[in-house]
Amino acid sequence: MLIVLITEAISMANRIVVLSGRPCKVKKIFEVNLTNASTPIENRKCKEFPIYYDQIWKEIDYRG
Repeated sequence: MLIVLITEAISMANRIVVLSGRPCKVKKIFEVNLTNASTPIENRKCKEFPIYYDQIWKEIDYRG
């Protein structure tokens, strides 16, 4: 489920906020700037998409 939320956020948002665990604090803010941005489906084809995905996933450091 988390993977789907990350891809949706990248394809639809201009900014993504990663929060820490409890107590919740802002861990990092990503400004999303996709080249040739248009629709959410087309945005997933942008060359920056996998870069944002990897950066956000590493920042979350999700261990289940």
